[in-house]
Amino acid sequence: MTTSTADKASTLKSLHEAPEILRVVNVWDAVSAKVVSDLPGTRAIATAGHSIAASFGYADGTMPLDLAIAGAATIAGATDLPVTADLDDGYEDPAETIRLAIAAGIVGANVEDRLRPFDEAVARVAAITAAAQATGVDFQLNARTDAIVRGGDRPIDASIEDAIARGKAFLDNGAALVFVPGAVQRDVVERLVAGLGRGKLSVIGLPGALPAAEYQALGVARISYGPLPQRVALRALRDLATDLYAGGVVPEDTPTLN
Repeated sequence: MTTSTADKASTLKSLHEAPEILRVVNVWDAVSAKVVSDLPGTRAIATAGHSIAASFGYADGTMPLDLAIAGAATIAGATDLPVTADLDDGYEDPAETIRLAIAAGIVGANVEDRLRPFDEAVARVAAITAAAQATGVDFQLNARTDAIVRGGDRPIDASIEDAIARGKAFLDNGAALVFVPGAVQRDVVERLVAGLGRGKLSVIGLPGALPAAEYQALGVARISYGPLPQRVALRALRDLATDLYAGGVVPEDTPTLN
């Protein structure tokens, strides 16, 4: 059974608005999408732009738009679940980028502000949401602000205040959630939730981050894992190859994929 793009967008919206935190394990190609999609706990799929770029030989943030859309489209074609894509900063024309993404079956996206000037960053969010609305799809923009990770030497209080100001403006201009990388410590998350509202913050589960259940209790709506799943998979590949070169064999319990 094939679900329409509009229906998938509605499903993703309901997952974002549910009281339970949405856990999305990021994938980078058709087979990783299938492995994760087949798990009973999977409700939606998120792409990892960093991981897709690495698969094509690009550094994070340098992959051309056509490859970003093609990679996301491949993943969307491998699952009937809603797919939300990492689309870097939206590229030169973020409205057109989102139109291309929706045409490829994508129903949500992370788009980062890269700490552009405030008004410019807000205008780009407004352009994305207007373009999405024109398609009739309730596109779920997970608007990312780099206020903390690109904050440099400024005090963390200033970065948190900037993240809240940008996030509130993004929400006012149609974003579904605000993604704040670098929000790891409990007190930072508490302040962000207080400023943005419960159920509006999205975080990344880096090593050392809180468990998803604790983020949920704090009022976080969504947690993703970025390039970490690919890195764990590549570590397993490295360890297997090292063992094979040392005279080992492929483990007998190695699963087969259909």
